[in-house]
Amino acid sequence: MEVALLEKMRARGPVFSIPMPGKNEAGFFIGALLDFLFFHNDGSEFETPSAYSNKLAELTTLLKALVHPFVKSEKEAATLSETFFAKELPRIYDTLWQDAEAAYAGDPAAQSIQEVLLAYPGFFAIAVHRIAHYFEVEKIPVLPRLFSEHAHEKTGIDIHPGAQIGKSFFMDHGTGIVIGGTSIIADNVKIYQGVTLGALSVDKSLASTRRHPTIEEGVVIYAGATILGGKTVIGRHSVIGGNTWIVESVLPYSVVYNKATSHTRPSKEMESVIDFII
Repeated sequence: MEVALLEKMRARGPVFSIPMPGKNEAGFFIGALLDFLFFHNDGSEFETPSAYSNKLAELTTLLKALVHPFVKSEKEAATLSETFFAKELPRIYDTLWQDAEAAYAGDPAAQSIQEVLLAYPGFFAIAVHRIAHYFEVEKIPVLPRLFSEHAHEKTGIDIHPGAQIGKSFFMDHGTGIVIGGTSIIADNVKIYQGVTLGALSVDKSLASTRRHPTIEEGVVIYAGATILGGKTVIGRHSVIGGNTWIVESVLPYSVVYNKATSHTRPSKEMESVIDFII
């Protein structure tokens, strides 16, 4: 059996012409970059300008090695890596601080921004997404998904790197959130666990079309809500209640919710204890 498998592998040939990085390598870079940005942000680690430059050069080399298999040349990989650190990373850094501030302001349980930076899965997921999104926009194949899947494994939050997400974005709790690749989310949006921003159809022929919803500024989406469709727009400052199912646009300043009903029966009507098997 081992020989038969080997023969099949040889017959198909190599999947890639050069060795590819995996999620472990992508995750190592993400960890090193976020450590650099936040966990030593007082600058104490960099007593001299040369120490800072050396760390930046180390990260640039790591990124160049990740990018190289997906571009035409080593020179192109070096240029992309240098451009990311020189031009894009300062913008991402500022935006991530706004995300952290939104989490601290929006969660009564948060005791400090430092806690958000260190411990909040939603912040980690959006930090990784903002990095992955840059490379998605630059049309680098595969690598953005390696970044996003690393965050998915760590947090249970699944954000496609193509999603466009505005500033001051907060995912409270976060577990089970799914944000599709053509989603557009404006500034100051808050999303709770289990929310899905998905497509009405998964037909492969629709891959290049808008399939996922638009969420306008200031919207709050509570746990378990499902919003589907590329033509679906949730108007600014709306509140979407938990466990709602939405496939049509919602006007600005709307409140959408499910109305729960209950019926109380006298105890004598209960012949046996209700026991659900789940």
